[in-house]
Amino acid sequence: MVATETHVPFFMHDLGQSELDAIKQVFAGPILTTGSTVSQFEQLFSQFLNCKHTLGVTSCTGALHMSLLALGIGPGDEVITTPMTFIATSTAILEAGATPVFVDVEAETGNIDASKVEAAITTRTRAIIPVHLYGQMCDMIALREIADRHDLFIVEDAAHCIEGERDGVKPGQLGDTACFSFYATKNLTCGEGGAVSTNSDELAEKLKLLRTHGMTKTAADRSIEGYSHWDMKVLGWKYNMDNIQAAILIPQLERIMDNWNKRNALAQRYEEQLQGVKGIVRPTTYDGVKHAWHLYPVWLQDGQRDKVIEGLQKCGIGAMVNYRAIHLLSFFSEKYGFTNGAFPAAEKMGDATLSLPLYPNMPLEHVDIVVRTLKELTEQ
Repeated sequence: MVATETHVPFFMHDLGQSELDAIKQVFAGPILTTGSTVSQFEQLFSQFLNCKHTLGVTSCTGALHMSLLALGIGPGDEVITTPMTFIATSTAILEAGATPVFVDVEAETGNIDASKVEAAITTRTRAIIPVHLYGQMCDMIALREIADRHDLFIVEDAAHCIEGERDGVKPGQLGDTACFSFYATKNLTCGEGGAVSTNSDELAEKLKLLRTHGMTKTAADRSIEGYSHWDMKVLGWKYNMDNIQAAILIPQLERIMDNWNKRNALAQRYEEQLQGVKGIVRPTTYDGVKHAWHLYPVWLQDGQRDKVIEGLQKCGIGAMVNYRAIHLLSFFSEKYGFTNGAFPAAEKMGDATLSLPLYPNMPLEHVDIVVRTLKELTEQ
């Protein structure tokens, strides 16, 4: 195996002059922290989601943490979630003082298996955090029915799923809140950052306080209105998005569906070329799903994953692992005593998963290079 003539990065952002122009406008004004540019982004993002309220925050982790606090979840409570996700889904539960309770995933998608959720519910269960893995929404209709039967909240981890839809439902429409990431490799990015959306007026007001230390006045409020004494009503956090981050995001919202169309075309090319390839399994996209295609993962059989990722890197092709089953990471296994066999579908997936290059301006022919190299490596 020799290196390809063309380097294929795992991800490349498409930020450019429009984002620089937007930042320049912020620099021309007096407020760099949370202000009118953040408000503009929040309004545009709410319109895109068809959701009543959005708050820009510093990360999806912060959005998850704030959501749990706003819903009154804390010490002594349990929150059901998935072991096949980034660690932040569970660490946000711990940061709120609650306990994560894992449910295994669907072998076909990696999403939480809704049919197994009720068996995990106890008298201490307060909420469910489903993760829309890779960009495919969980079965929110089934999860909402379960939550309503047991008087539970739903906080959606939609870090991968801004453009997603399932059975006519978008993120945030059936959950009490939906939490989004604008991390460096996400479909919308400002390097770091996130948002929380809700259709509840009451939750939105609580989240606004929690976002800025529990204070009743922000720096932008004081700048516009002149100084007046503010109060601290609750114990809040420093989670507010700034105008610079929002300025980077606004131009991307204008091309979000154009970029989705490009990623969808790349994903379909992967789907066509990988169909029937021995040793490679592709996640199923269910009927009624509009996939956001944040990631394009494959599951490598027969313990080949680590060998293949090393081979891809030697050939100049970027690849990542999203994700290893988190209940077997040292912190969780030592704290809760998890061992192999606790959640077999997630464990099998975590040992096999490999994310391939996917970003809007990736040339279609780079898919051909990746697939050709992948086939060569799996046939060795």
